[in-house]
Amino acid sequence: PPDRPPREPSSRRLPPRARLRQARLDTHISVFELRGFAESLVAEVEKTYWDCVLTERQLDIYRESLRLAEEQLKETTERIRVGKLPEIEAAAAEAEVSLRRESLINAESAWATACLRLIRLLQPPGGDAWSRGLRLEDRPAVPLDVLDSVDNHVALALQRRPDINQAQLALQRGELEVVKTRNGLLPRLDLFIALGRTGYADSFADAVNARDGEATHTTVGVRLDYSILNWGAKAGYCRALLSRQQGEEALRNVRQLAEADVRMAYIEARRATAQVAATAATRRLQEAKLHAETEKFRVGKSTSLLVAQAQRDLLESQVAEIQAVVKALQARVELYRLEGSLLDRRGVSVPTDAP
Repeated sequence: PPDRPPREPSSRRLPPRARLRQARLDTHISVFELRGFAESLVAEVEKTYWDCVLTERQLDIYRESLRLAEEQLKETTERIRVGKLPEIEAAAAEAEVSLRRESLINAESAWATACLRLIRLLQPPGGDAWSRGLRLEDRPAVPLDVLDSVDNHVALALQRRPDINQAQLALQRGELEVVKTRNGLLPRLDLFIALGRTGYADSFADAVNARDGEATHTTVGVRLDYSILNWGAKAGYCRALLSRQQGEEALRNVRQLAEADVRMAYIEARRATAQVAATAATRRLQEAKLHAETEKFRVGKSTSLLVAQAQRDLLESQVAEIQAVVKALQARVELYRLEGSLLDRRGVSVPTDAP
């Protein structure tokens, strides 16, 4: 019989259309990987920006606290000079000024570090990017939009999250693999046709060019292959079935993890938003406390130590308030990232098709 091309292994016999579908699924999986990376990058940039805002605001707070401590020290020194306070009162005021300077140094370092992290993520064009200054335009404010119910956020996550879509696409690809390996269990029927010509001469070269006495022949045949045991194809089919089952379990697990992530992020977002009002109330009360303690000190009914303690309490409440606002904003970003809607909410377009 005429020579035929090597037979393709039964485990790889797959219609061209199915192969095209597998390639298309691989493309969609890559696109969802890109979307997941883009969402993580956008979330990291936004969180880092709010860290910069936080450190900048803390820097202003510590500068103002140092100014108040220096004024308190100046007033205490003047009262000691005129004999209204004993000299021991100066120690508490001086210690408070020194403490404020230490905090200011730490705040300046935190601000510079946060700026470097943001510059690294932004990668601005041009040279000497590390020495550029940053001007933060957006100010931290309490989110005004009300969150939907947690069930709506979970439903959106099950539809939009890139990892869930990737798992669904991988499961569809596994279905095609099952079809491919199942074809290997079937018998194979080949129909072949061969056309040939025979020439006779004294030498091979003359036979090739001979015109007289040439003969042609045609061969038509059918070949049926059926393996009785076919262990290799059966093993491949079983492996494909187990892989599909593994993909189903993986998809179920990813869905559960996504729902847990969204529910925990939802709780944190609500907690952080409620914490803003609580810290604002604490800061207002600490301001009233400091004002009262300062007035008592001026009439001789308080000490420099109590005034310094009131200033310290006010400073902590101011820092806690700005931290609560920033944490609320970052919690919203994390919730939107976990539900897969961050890019859409920020106007970033990544072309994806639902599987």
